[in-house]
Amino acid sequence: MATRTATIASPVGLHARPAAVFTRAVEDTGLPVRISKAGSVPQDATSILGVMSLGVEHGDEVTLHADGPEADSVLADLASLLSRDLTA
Repeated sequence: MATRTATIASPVGLHARPAAVFTRAVEDTGLPVRISKAGSVPQDATSILGVMSLGVEHGDEVTLHADGPEADSVLADLASLLSRDLTA
């Protein structure tokens, strides 16, 4: 299983619009990706409710987990996405 950490750059964390942008990007990968915050149970990263239930705020670190072909590359791209402000 590949993992990658990312620090959330969006000022509102992973709420509403940033969560929607992220979950769509995960769906586009076609890989089963999970996301977790320290002390939380990993959530399906294609589920906007699952992602929002983590309560991720600006500056929080999350861990992305995936299995499959090119998982390392996919997680690198998703981590890069999370390191940008997704509210615009």
